[in-house]
Amino acid sequence: MKVRITEYLDIDLDKELWCCHNCGKELGAARENYKHFTLVYDRDPHDIHKPYIEPESSPFGHTCSPDPEWCRILEFYCPNCATMFEVEYLPPGHPPTHDIELDIDALKSKHRI
Repeated sequence: MKVRITEYLDIDLDKELWCCHNCGKELGAARENYKHFTLVYDRDPHDIHKPYIEPESSPFGHTCSPDPEWCRILEFYCPNCATMFEVEYLPPGHPPTHDIELDIDALKSKHRI
C-alpha cells in the first residue's frame, strides 16, 4: 500500500520504500533520507538569483545575490522521470538536511499493514 507523503513522494508501506508519485520509481529505504536516492543538481546561486549590481560597482561588494562561497542551492530530482522533489539552500560542505523522518511502524499500524 502506498501512502502519499508530499506532493511528489510516496511511501510503499509493504516494501518500506520511498517512491516517486509521478512515475512510481522505487527510490530507496523509507527509514533513510530520501535525498540520498535522488539526482542532485548543485546550482550556482548566481544562476537563479542574478546579481542586480556588479560587485565592482558597489562600495560594499554586495550584488543582491547569494555569495557562492557562503551558499549553495541543491535541487533533488527523481532519477527516472526528473520530477523535482525538493530545493534547499545550504552552506558549502553542509550535508543535505534530513527533513522528513516518519514513524513507519505507526503508519503501518494506522493502515493495518
